[in-house]
Amino acid sequence: MTNSPVIALERVSFHFPTGQPLFDALSETFDTRHTGLVGRNGAGKSVLGRLLAGRLQPTAGRIAGQAQVAYLPQDIEVANGTRVVDLMGFAAPFDALGRVCAGCMDEDDVETLEGRWDIAERLHAALHDEGLGHLALQTPAAMLSGGERTRVALLGMLLSGADLLILDEPSNHLDQASRQRLYERLRQWPGGLLVISHDRQLLEGMQRIVELSPGGLRAYGGNYSVYRDALLRERQAAQHGLEHARTERKRGERALQAQQQRQQRRAANGACAARDSNQAPILLGRQKSRSEASAGRLQQRLQEARSGLDGAVREAAAQVDEHLGIELHGSAATLPEGKRVLSLRAVQAPFSAASLPDIDLFGPRRLAITGPNGCGKSSVLAMLAGRLSAVAGACRVEVPLAYLDQQLSCLPAAQSALEHLRRCNRGLPEALARTRLMHLGLDAHRALLPCARLSGGERLKLALAGVIDSEPASPLLLLDEPDNHIDLDSLLAVEAMLRDYRGALIVVSHDAAFIEALAITDRLQWTAQGWQHERV
Repeated sequence: MTNSPVIALERVSFHFPTGQPLFDALSETFDTRHTGLVGRNGAGKSVLGRLLAGRLQPTAGRIAGQAQVAYLPQDIEVANGTRVVDLMGFAAPFDALGRVCAGCMDEDDVETLEGRWDIAERLHAALHDEGLGHLALQTPAAMLSGGERTRVALLGMLLSGADLLILDEPSNHLDQASRQRLYERLRQWPGGLLVISHDRQLLEGMQRIVELSPGGLRAYGGNYSVYRDALLRERQAAQHGLEHARTERKRGERALQAQQQRQQRRAANGACAARDSNQAPILLGRQKSRSEASAGRLQQRLQEARSGLDGAVREAAAQVDEHLGIELHGSAATLPEGKRVLSLRAVQAPFSAASLPDIDLFGPRRLAITGPNGCGKSSVLAMLAGRLSAVAGACRVEVPLAYLDQQLSCLPAAQSALEHLRRCNRGLPEALARTRLMHLGLDAHRALLPCARLSGGERLKLALAGVIDSEPASPLLLLDEPDNHIDLDSLLAVEAMLRDYRGALIVVSHDAAFIEALAITDRLQWTAQGWQHERV
């Protein structure tokens, strides 16, 4: 496969209607190599994907190339009347075929169907191979789950013959089996591919990684592991550069002080010699003026040297800041080993066809709830949180809990990030709250924005921060897919915080790497035989 250019950014900038810039003068070529686009939440990855797909227009610069682009948004909204075949992008030939079969075809229908008279059979076969054979092409798209919408839309894109696929978080909402199918389909895709994702397993299959940061776009040859190794080396180099700049500033400051002291001694000696020389006052005045002018020039040179040393430190510190990781601050909640957390007896959860096994959890255990889309994982978690009632049996949770649902219902849309964090922990000083928001990647400006105006990943991090840093601390956390939508640095920070958390944890996730990183002790898994509980 040759890496021929497919589409290129030529000094592309994008500013919001308010005039605030998101990014400026980006230049990069996307070719047939399979590329992962990564970056912090709020950096503009989704906007960049929409620009490349022609869904947005740049404020400045241009996007070159004549490629046929197929675009998968992060969240697929469907209008009334949208069918499965519309979602696949083949409504025109399918409807034309229907009119032909009904004997009421339009004059353009034959041309539309050229080479596609078997379109209905091909689409049915593709749905069947995808494990979606239960869907009819006329099925209303509104009846599909988020994961099914993604799979149907992606299936249509793979059949479209596009030169470049642009996929924004395609593995979100997919269960593990669907993710594996996605990885394999993309591995076999022969055209260009740009994936915006935080899914490490998906990024491992890429041929290069492009990072979007405040400094612009930077490409790394290789997959996610190669990128992370390079990023670690860059962070270590940036820290070393800062330490070196500080050392040089100290050394330079000592040299400047010594030079200033020598000049002052020379000036003092000269003044003493002039007083003892019995020179005329006019000559003494001239000598004094020359001495003062020389001292002034030296002082200016010393100040310029100090500014240069300070500038080198600031530049090195900026490089360190650019590479700083995300940090979440967890609560100090703890649970003794013998403390009962919950008990389930003959429980049937709402929206689930099978009863749950009897379960007792004691102490700071960690339970992962896994299974395919639609099996009722979120309903089980909502039941444990007291948001839904069990259909049958006894469900008892015996410790205070904090609950984070997928809709982030704990976030008031009009409230700022700063206000929300201080509402969750009323004893948190404003300065400390601002610092913790900075650690989440929310600067002073974004900390004051209404929650509704933050990106999906920023909102999730803020909601999670409010849940885990609440006061009083909750000894039980219920988290429904807390790894969705957040960037890679944030994902690593979430994993690190939850590993250190000393309370009990119950989490729903489709990400096998995320679950493994949490040191899970128990698993409640949906199988062909129903719900199964096992100790890990």
